[in-house]
Amino acid sequence: MRAPPDGYTLLLIGPANEVNATLDDKLNFNFIRDIAPVAAISRESNNFGGRPVVSGKDVPEFIGYARANPGKISMAPSGNGTTPHVAFELFKMMTGVSLVHVPYRGGAPALTDLLGGQVQVMFAVMSSSIAYIRAGKLRALTVTTAQRSEAWPDMPTVGDSVPGYEASGLYGIGAPRNPPVEVIDKLNKEINACLANPVTKARFADLAATVCPDSAAEFGKLIADETEKVGQGNPRSQHQARVTLRPSMKSRPGNLLCDDISEL
Repeated sequence: MRAPPDGYTLLLIGPANEVNATLDDKLNFNFIRDIAPVAAISRESNNFGGRPVVSGKDVPEFIGYARANPGKISMAPSGNGTTPHVAFELFKMMTGVSLVHVPYRGGAPALTDLLGGQVQVMFAVMSSSIAYIRAGKLRALTVTTAQRSEAWPDMPTVGDSVPGYEASGLYGIGAPRNPPVEVIDKLNKEINACLANPVTKARFADLAATVCPDSAAEFGKLIADETEKVGQGNPRSQHQARVTLRPSMKSRPGNLLCDDISEL
């Protein structure tokens, strides 16, 4: 944030930046104001599943089992406030299932305990769990994006069984506040050229992510929209987005109410 805005110091923007800007009223910086958007990179899915002997064959079967056994299935998000945690809480809210939240300090220890049987199911970032899925050690029941993954076209989305559900992570590049316009334009052009490379696109698709080249202004709007979506129902914590909620958005079923995330 305090680096010279010359284009040589850049930030990899991820979901944590949007979540923190929404949920934390005491940050010593304003993410929306102090970080200039440069270029979007990708939108990444989470997957939901667990060990093959536990998770069931599909989402409706899991929901039925969870409703019949409230409080008996443990869920392992990769940390409070992460996209898997938010996806998990949204799933609970929209399905009415009662799952035990077992918080971890990161995805690696959560996956280790999932593989070892200490927890039963998990929302995980696809890129961190895809190797275990391909090896047959984990069963992914679904992806959390609105659209099916190019790498897993036969895998349903949560929204196929729970209408209105969507959760994903937006990634991109940012710079310190007020960089020269020509610097932003050059960086945006070169990043988008890289993302247009078929090899790059295929690599992202292999990790269940979709590249999303955009202008700097369009990426900035995406960040504000994501921050607004995470913060639905809690106007006090939307100070960093500086957006006004449209009436139609206040009742959209796929929006997560911050006040309902008791663990946070």
